[in-house]
Amino acid sequence: MINIGSGGGHFGGSYTPDDYKKIIRDSHQGTQDAQYETNVNEMINERLAGYNRNPEATNEHLDELQGVIEEEGIGTVDMRFGGSVKKHTYVDGLSDVDVFVCIDKTDLADDSPQELLNYIKKRIDDANLTDVREVRVGDLAVTVLFSDGEEIQMLPTIRRSEGFKISDGKGGWSNVVRPDKFASKLTEVNQNCNGKVVPVIKLVKGIISQLPEDQRLSGYHVESIAIEVFKSYPESEPMTSKAMLRYFFEHAREVVKSPIKDKTNQSIHVDDYLGQENSPERIRVSYTLDRISRKMKNADELRSTEEWNEILGEE
Repeated sequence: MINIGSGGGHFGGSYTPDDYKKIIRDSHQGTQDAQYETNVNEMINERLAGYNRNPEATNEHLDELQGVIEEEGIGTVDMRFGGSVKKHTYVDGLSDVDVFVCIDKTDLADDSPQELLNYIKKRIDDANLTDVREVRVGDLAVTVLFSDGEEIQMLPTIRRSEGFKISDGKGGWSNVVRPDKFASKLTEVNQNCNGKVVPVIKLVKGIISQLPEDQRLSGYHVESIAIEVFKSYPESEPMTSKAMLRYFFEHAREVVKSPIKDKTNQSIHVDDYLGQENSPERIRVSYTLDRISRKMKNADELRSTEEWNEILGEE
């Protein structure tokens, strides 16, 4: 028992009324801080729930598209998935390719990627699927938007024994790529961090999707940065979505300044679009990531859930 009087106290010292006020004040502050952390993490987890796809609806749409592709004899839909569905990092606006369409039809073998994209779009259009709202052709993939809001991207590929060839985005076919190598590395890093890296990637993509288009990183680039950032995540750091989100932006601002080698062999680097090391484009993106990092730091200093809500963006 602590002795309040002047004749001695706990651990050989005495406590004054001011000491007790400080103890109570510090205890109250600690409780407020803990509640703030809880509130922000709950907000983040609610946002994550909104990013999750409806697996039943997605599988139904995939089965429907697979039926069209295989019935028309174009090829086969590779259900191993090549992008964000396989890696579970899908977020609207920045998703990567969902499925590979492996071209088997011999009279299409010599077509260019763009000709195949247009051909696949026409076959889906001609099928008159009642739940398809729109079919769009991009540089790499055919995007199918369904009436329930689900969106699936289909990438034409040429199968090779050692991997796949995809569009190089410039009208020709790429080198042989190995998307499974990248997925395996991301899985390894995610497992080493108790499965927390993939949810953080979803949050990062959601935050970046709010930026002007010329300031956004590609989904593949975000995932590659996450591997670099979290492959040596300190054990002393908390394994919460909030803490890891802050950690990502604190370190991504430096990682983005240098090219990251492409593990799939699709290109020399996953971020060739930003140019060489410390290019003006990289410095501009680094500044954007740093600005987000500083906003998070400021929100924590002010204990502001409102600022965190603004950072995370619209639900």
